Amino acid sequence: MDMACFPLLILLLLSSPCQSNDQLKQGNPLSPGDLLISEGGDFALGFFSPDASNKSLYIGIWYHNIPEPQRKVIWVANRDSPVTSPSSAKLSVTKNPELVLSDSQGSPLWATKNDAASGGARAFAVLRSTGNFVLQLPNGTEVWQSFDHPTDTILPGMKVLLSSKAQGATRFFAWKDLNDPSIGNLYGGVDPNSNLQFLIWNGTAPYCRTTVFNDITQSSSTYHSNGTSVLYQELVYIGNELYYMYYVSTGSPYTRVTLDYTGKMKLVSWNSNMSSWAVITESPGSHCDTYAACGPFGYCDHTSGGVPTCQCIDGFERVDEHNITRGCQRKEVLECRKGNHFVTLPGMKVPDKFLRISNTSFDQCAYMCNQNCLCVAYAYANISDATGSMIDTSRCLVWTGDLVDMGKSDVEENLYLRLADSPGKQKKKKAQERMMQEYLSSMDGVVDKNIEFPFISFEDIILATDNFSDSNILGKGGFGKVYKGMLEGTNEVAIKRLGKGSGQGTDEFRNEVVLIVKLQHKNLVKLLGCCIHEDERLLIYEYLPNKSLDYFLFDSARKSMLQWTTRSKIIQGVARGIMYLHQDSRLTIIHRDIKASNILLDKEMSPKISDFGMARIFCSDQHQANTNRVVGTYGYMSPEYAMEGAFSVKSDTYSFGVLLLEIVSGLKISSPHRITDFPNLIVYAWNSWKDRKTEDLVDLSVKENCPLDEVSRCIHIGLLCVQDSPDCRPLMAEVVSMLENKTIQLPTPTCPVYFASRDAETGRDGNSRFRLMACGATRTLRRFAPTGCQRSAPTASADRRLRNP
Repeated sequence: MDMACFPLLILLLLSSPCQSNDQLKQGNPLSPGDLLISEGGDFALGFFSPDASNKSLYIGIWYHNIPEPQRKVIWVANRDSPVTSPSSAKLSVTKNPELVLSDSQGSPLWATKNDAASGGARAFAVLRSTGNFVLQLPNGTEVWQSFDHPTDTILPGMKVLLSSKAQGATRFFAWKDLNDPSIGNLYGGVDPNSNLQFLIWNGTAPYCRTTVFNDITQSSSTYHSNGTSVLYQELVYIGNELYYMYYVSTGSPYTRVTLDYTGKMKLVSWNSNMSSWAVITESPGSHCDTYAACGPFGYCDHTSGGVPTCQCIDGFERVDEHNITRGCQRKEVLECRKGNHFVTLPGMKVPDKFLRISNTSFDQCAYMCNQNCLCVAYAYANISDATGSMIDTSRCLVWTGDLVDMGKSDVEENLYLRLADSPGKQKKKKAQERMMQEYLSSMDGVVDKNIEFPFISFEDIILATDNFSDSNILGKGGFGKVYKGMLEGTNEVAIKRLGKGSGQGTDEFRNEVVLIVKLQHKNLVKLLGCCIHEDERLLIYEYLPNKSLDYFLFDSARKSMLQWTTRSKIIQGVARGIMYLHQDSRLTIIHRDIKASNILLDKEMSPKISDFGMARIFCSDQHQANTNRVVGTYGYMSPEYAMEGAFSVKSDTYSFGVLLLEIVSGLKISSPHRITDFPNLIVYAWNSWKDRKTEDLVDLSVKENCPLDEVSRCIHIGLLCVQDSPDCRPLMAEVVSMLENKTIQLPTPTCPVYFASRDAETGRDGNSRFRLMACGATRTLRRFAPTGCQRSAPTASADRRLRNP
């Protein structure tokens, strides 16, 4: 038997109990032979002796409704101060109020502490149905409870403090041996260096370690052998306390977690059919589960189906085939400035000796480890409590030394490990770097030739996309196809495979990779890497689960998911992203293709501008450029760009204005047939604003629940952005200020031009000709000079970024 059971209850039962209710009151102490029995009869408190050869007595709590040979003591008061003369020993409630155990001489052997409570003249103690022994005042104030002072057992509903400003973290201590409840060398509790994991110590040395807390482990259930769920775990964060608790489902058998004298932490449940305790789980379950048993970079493998054995993680081999405790060593030496990559190790119990980085996303966690060559591995998970009140729910862990005490099973998490590139892989990466320099050769003065690009091997992309399986296609266009994939060391990614026959492929690829290291903003899609392989050109982006804005905005069923607060957030986010491109990044970037399908949405529906294939980079002294090759999307192109090939930051302003009007109305610029009596969305917006009927333009799916004054202001700003002359349009910094600062007085727009048709005839430059209309008249101007722009000066409260063009 490996549990502290006590067959000699005869010491307690020589006579009928003097008292057997659940309360201990002042003036009526508990003596040997007396019992407190909880309501329902599940638990009893009294004197006991664990060994027939030892007449010493202890105050303890045990399961009462279980046959005597299997009754398990779950709490002991006087562990290191046994009663040696039982004749006159007693447990009393004093007026302090305190609980005091005294011997036959009246000398205290054990007592609770009371540093605060007063007015204890009528205090009493009660054994509750949970097994908790509580000292309390008549008004219900709890002075002391046994659940705050566990011995070797954790019961359902008991708080296990992980961190608290008022008291230390919970510790529980195993019995010294089977028949000796005094404190031994083995004890358990939360790691003092991190409140994210439990440890069992043998003296001062770690003996066994649990997995690190995450949402996977905390939301899981432990199951009894008959398949019935009996236990639920959770973390709770309230005030300044973080604690662990577990509960059992209604009707479940007695369940407890006990650290026994052998050093095993056991979850056990009472089997009434067999009249015995059944072990559900125990840790360590085998020798290789003990702390660091497999040595550095080794792990205990539970997936083989047999006895768990020590193995080396990927990219490592044993130091000594005859002594696994020496661990594993790298097959390829890792050097800081040589090529390396990350591999994903699934189902891992992550190592000990980690550093937690707070308030990070997965991408930030991966980036920080990738940028620090001393970082050997990282892991990321969300960790939340049952109340949802934790401020930082991210759990980014990084390792800079040896990885020790790892395990592998089917229910753990991903560990991302840094490995050195093989010689063949390094050779391919060098070839990609040489080809990249050729792409940059035409960009003198714009980009540093020594910048480092994150190259991804073509083989890794083949694996990530299942050989470009059609089932992984996210979208397609004139540029090629976009695939969903899972690269080693990352979460899901989006992989753009540029069409081999695409005329814009080379320019788009060059533009995108140059911008990898130049643009960092929360409203821009992050480019994670690129690949050059023979005639293949691929771009790897972060994966955004909510697809593009047009997926929701122009779908009659899905557009209702874009309520006004979300639309407003998208409008402001896109505006800030474009402003960053124009003036806040290290370069001035003209996107040239701002439209709904190029606005991607993350899981919080925050916008990210994508697709920089048509973008142009301006030098510091450059304000405008011309091209004979007009690219972009009909309806979003500014008049001067469509008619003359002239583009500037104001071209993006125009495209943003069209997008803003689309977001407000839920209508496409290219779908005039859906707008009654008006040839174009811009004309519809102009007339609605001019006639003070802006509510007519608002998308019906949000009309009833949106602030009309805010919507009207957005329409006004949209019309300012689509003015026919670039000089009449605001800069994006001004647009951001207008959107965010409602006190700024807005200029009055004039009737904007719109594209009435695209002529079938093409010009000598090969571009289509467009016919423009303005307020019902055909526009014949070739130059788009300012014609009576009305601009108002910013108010004193305007944003500092607001400036005149």
